[in-house]
Amino acid sequence: MSNSLLTIDMVTREALRVAHESCAFISTTDRQYDDSFAKTGAKIGTALRVRKPNAYTRTQGSRVMDVQDQTEINGTITVATQDHVDMRFNSVELALSIDDFSKRYIEPAVKVLVSGIEADYLAASTKATWNVAGTANTAITSLVAPGAARAKLNQFLAPKGDRFIQMDSVTMGGLVNGVAAYFNPSGAISEQYREGLVARTSMADYYENERVWTMVNGSDVTVATESSSALGTANSDGSYTTLNFSTALAYTAQKVGMSFTVAGVYACHPETKAAYPFLQQFTIVTVPGSATFTTIAPAIFLSGPRKNVVSSTGGTLAVTDFDTQTCVFQGDVSSSYVTPLMYHKEAFQFVTADLPLMDDAAKCVRRVQDGLSMRVWQASDIRNDEQLMRIDILYGFAALRPEWACRMIGAKNS
Repeated sequence: MSNSLLTIDMVTREALRVAHESCAFISTTDRQYDDSFAKTGAKIGTALRVRKPNAYTRTQGSRVMDVQDQTEINGTITVATQDHVDMRFNSVELALSIDDFSKRYIEPAVKVLVSGIEADYLAASTKATWNVAGTANTAITSLVAPGAARAKLNQFLAPKGDRFIQMDSVTMGGLVNGVAAYFNPSGAISEQYREGLVARTSMADYYENERVWTMVNGSDVTVATESSSALGTANSDGSYTTLNFSTALAYTAQKVGMSFTVAGVYACHPETKAAYPFLQQFTIVTVPGSATFTTIAPAIFLSGPRKNVVSSTGGTLAVTDFDTQTCVFQGDVSSSYVTPLMYHKEAFQFVTADLPLMDDAAKCVRRVQDGLSMRVWQASDIRNDEQLMRIDILYGFAALRPEWACRMIGAKNS
């Protein structure tokens, strides 16, 4: 008996299934679906605001209240990127079984669509992450770097569950070989040898992902800040988000995602404000178009409940403490480094929204699965006896809690 023609709903559900299985990073981060778009169709450019936790200071040794204002901070995710993949086939091919049709058309199309989106999302998330573990030019062949990344997540109060690592297969191969002699449950060891990967250790699940972002350094990695007013002007909330490298680091040598430290500027516990025994790490967010101020992250708070930098003894820093300070970047000049990423699920957010169903479209279906909203639209071309089909997704992403993530750096690319 011949197969009945495939319906557009069958195709849509199959496309979602393939998408779900193909996104190793998206599926392990915070996925949100904004169903408010479904009522009137998606509005390009609409932003979703996500509330961050409040921060407070402790009053010590006094019965007198020091009432603090509620200062809620919202992160913004703009759902404004529409990607799609388009294909065509003849009416005879619609008589294929869903399995054959999926293998020939849906799987290749959706995997290309999802792969590109995931690569962009993973790259943006890694660039937004300022904490770095590991030693540049030393290959990751032991649990030293993953263990240090785990410690960074703990130190910045990331929840202990739902932690993951995205790692390229070359780094994974070196790690598997290096940890072969470690004590592990026999089942874990057999899995390592059978599959050639580490499934779980350092409180995280490991995923092999060839889309892991590669950091490329500029032509200088040791510079000094401007001799005066290096931090620039404070923002309305009292934070500083710019740093002036003056002429010591030409803007042409700066690249988004380069990670660095500033001499004398130490990280601190988010709640107690006690100094950690390491310098606060920063990342370049935007590169100026001239030798002016570079935008960095995290935002620098010198005091108050969001204070995040101190002196080596825990003392409060002044604006002038950033003047004429040596900045050291991770890695060598003009070198590239593949950067595996450890993160808590809620460090990064991926949001999809509904695209509208066109009034004149006879075959246009929208479905949602696990936070992913996808639309499949099919129409005929009578002149060429062909079926045209497009698969669309409207999405946005952000790093609202990048302190709950940590990059890893190892050997540089040859």
